Amino acid sequence: MSSLSQIPTSPTLTFDTLTAGEPGAPLVLLLHGFAESMHCWRAQVAALADMGYRAIAPSQRGYSPGARPDTHDTANYHIDRLMDDAMAIVAASGYGEARFHLVGHDWGGSIAWALADRFPQRLASLTVLSRPHPNAFNRALQMTDGDQAKRSRHHTAFLEPDAADVVLADDARWLRERLAANGVPAAAIAKHLAVLGNKDAMEAALAWYRARGAIRGPLGPIRVPTLYIWGDADDTVGRTAAEGTVDFVAAPYRFEVLPGVGHFAADQVPDRVSELLLAHVASHPI
Repeated sequence: MSSLSQIPTSPTLTFDTLTAGEPGAPLVLLLHGFAESMHCWRAQVAALADMGYRAIAPSQRGYSPGARPDTHDTANYHIDRLMDDAMAIVAASGYGEARFHLVGHDWGGSIAWALADRFPQRLASLTVLSRPHPNAFNRALQMTDGDQAKRSRHHTAFLEPDAADVVLADDARWLRERLAANGVPAAAIAKHLAVLGNKDAMEAALAWYRARGAIRGPLGPIRVPTLYIWGDADDTVGRTAAEGTVDFVAAPYRFEVLPGVGHFAADQVPDRVSELLLAHVASHPI
């Protein structure tokens, strides 16, 4: 059974988390993306705990009310700060310098790729949903067919000053329709909106885009055993970027395509994602 708890990492940062499993068991840290919340991992957190892991899915910087620094200073939401948060949550959870398994979706996947690049010795395995390796993503963005650039055009819209108002207008109609169109169940949408469906949280979530900084900067080859999961109905990540990720992983690698699945696979097909994740972490014990 998972529980909601809080993890303070500093006097000014306290993260809401979805947690399950015995403290001290092998750790799996799960990082959500936009426009979701820690609740996207509810099935995986429970499944991991049932198999003897300690699973922690934090509501990340800006999504947690207790970890929401000033959004007017975009430096507060630079990827380096997001990476710092992840490692601080690991330490505050009692894992110090221990190795752990890392999972990320969308923006959480971007953070996960960067952490695997910077701290390969700390990771027993890496699992990423939807977000291709940044180098593969950059390469696809620059292709003359314009497919990936078209799929990513919403990123530019998020930089507009009124973006939060637009996304939340008419009872968050844009967000609700986007999630529903990707097969996210109504109950899950309600969970995500309980976190993200207010102006303060949405401004903080969009600050990640405004502070993108090095998020698309080139990374070295990933030297951590990696599982990359991509739904072939993903409207934001095309096949070229997804299939190209293999070129940037210098470790055991598995690319799993989910037919007919959209961008939010953990919500849309939770059992399949849990099955793949459990097999991957079991194959690379700490």
